Amino acid sequence: MLTIPWIQKQLKRTDQFTFSLYAALVSFGTYSCMYAFRKPFAAALFEGVSFLGIDYKIWIVIAQTMGYAASKIYGIRFIAEMQSGKRARSIIFLILLSWLALLLFAVVPAPYNIPLLFLNGFPLGMIWGLVFGYLEGRRGTEFMGAVLSISFIFSSGFVKSAGKMTIVDWGVSEQWMPFITGLLFMVPLLIFVVLLEQIPPPTAEDEALRTRREPMNKQQRRLFLQQFLPGLVLCIISYVILTMLRDMRDNFAANIWEELGMGKDPGIFTQTEVPISLAILFIMGLLVFIKDNYKAFMLNYLIVISGFVLAALSSLLFMYHYMGPVLWMTLTGLGLYMGYIPFNCIFFERLIATFKYVSNVGFLIYVADSCGYVGSVSILLVKNCSNLHLSWGQFFMNTVWSLSILGILMMVGSYWYFRKKYRESVSLVHT
Repeated sequence: MLTIPWIQKQLKRTDQFTFSLYAALVSFGTYSCMYAFRKPFAAALFEGVSFLGIDYKIWIVIAQTMGYAASKIYGIRFIAEMQSGKRARSIIFLILLSWLALLLFAVVPAPYNIPLLFLNGFPLGMIWGLVFGYLEGRRGTEFMGAVLSISFIFSSGFVKSAGKMTIVDWGVSEQWMPFITGLLFMVPLLIFVVLLEQIPPPTAEDEALRTRREPMNKQQRRLFLQQFLPGLVLCIISYVILTMLRDMRDNFAANIWEELGMGKDPGIFTQTEVPISLAILFIMGLLVFIKDNYKAFMLNYLIVISGFVLAALSSLLFMYHYMGPVLWMTLTGLGLYMGYIPFNCIFFERLIATFKYVSNVGFLIYVADSCGYVGSVSILLVKNCSNLHLSWGQFFMNTVWSLSILGILMMVGSYWYFRKKYRESVSLVHT
């Protein structure tokens, strides 16, 4: 992969803030460009098309989500064992594969092109672990991870707005729109990946503060899970809930806005997601100032639980007409991302640092993600294969407040487990 000695030299010499800002922005740019190959299709309605009695859009969402879920399962090994020197070329190769699938999706007529969204989702599911591998185990990981993570929110709305624009303003068909949107972001993607590759490995001081990060073989992965299994299971159940709700909101935002009478405005996606992005960046970025790994780890629990509460409460207020639709979608999204974002970087980062366990965050993220996306597929099947005669807006609203209660209970149980585990480890050190 292309190296730029001048940039590498400057990054090694620069102060911590400038280094963190550089790494945060180029990782944000890389992952935001990836979203142009994953989410634009969600801005289309694909009305009037069905297959085996199920709406066509449901099929393609399920197909891509299944590809993503399969990728997360495969990624448990792939990301855990990834060598740093192969990350950049892997990112480019995987995104090119996903773009090829979008080209075939445009060429093959519906509904025969449904499996191509599976092939689109599978390679994209490994990009997060590859990008985050450049950031983990550093003093500024919280800040860098927070900036990277808001790409979930900002870019999802942005690329859907871009996709909608190609339909409304350029006359691109819904079938070709995902491929054309990816084309718009291909050159920026390549630039950001090259810049990402210039980031040097963690310093000795980083390793002293956050624990050394290493690839993990099968035996090492098994031992880690055995060490923390009860607490991890409770966390992962909460994460499955967050993934289901977040994906439902993300994939069917166009349908929900259509039901709310605001589906013709391409900018509505960005209007709600930008404030959420800024709020998440502020909340997560503050954690970088907490040097004590255990305190920061415990604070992550408070953030996730507060997110569940906000999502549930805003949905109940909207249900009883105490809140308007834009504020409801904004606050619900903020609450869900307050839970979802920590699990994708900061939560597991601080867990490893708290217990000083030589490992890597990518492994834990992909264990959680593999379960989360299976949950997403399951709830889509429940919605469409049961006798629930609810619109997507109603189904989303009811599911948010009901499942949030379960999520809160799981997080409280996990909190007590890891709190007890940490005190036992401290006691052993002092005896």
